[in-house]
Amino acid sequence: MDLIKAGEKRFLDLNEMEELRNNAYINSKVAKQRMKKWHDQLISNKEFQEGRRVLLYDTRLHIFPGKLKSRWIGPFIIHRVYSNGVVELLNSNGKDSFRINGYRLKPFMEPFKPEKEEINLLEPQKA
Repeated sequence: MDLIKAGEKRFLDLNEMEELRNNAYINSKVAKQRMKKWHDQLISNKEFQEGRRVLLYDTRLHIFPGKLKSRWIGPFIIHRVYSNGVVELLNSNGKDSFRINGYRLKPFMEPFKPEKEEINLLEPQKA
């Protein structure tokens, strides 16, 4: 009789453990979905057009980091854009081309150059 009760208790414990395992699996799945949604919000879709100028992220800078060094090199001219996110760039000489993944690029913004305006100053008049 004692063996039957022990067997039932063991069966209930195994069922409870299986239920806890299933709950943990569901919770981890929900947490992963939430993390993926948050991560996908941070990723911006970059669409590049041919002929535009872009900057390329310099991955070799990590070997010799410098606080004030720019991590972007270029500008390069977009020669062709492929559907899988690969972008073909032209060097500054316009002849050599190479392919690069689009996530390593950002649009090049021309530096702001204000127009110089000449102002003539008058001498103060003495009374």
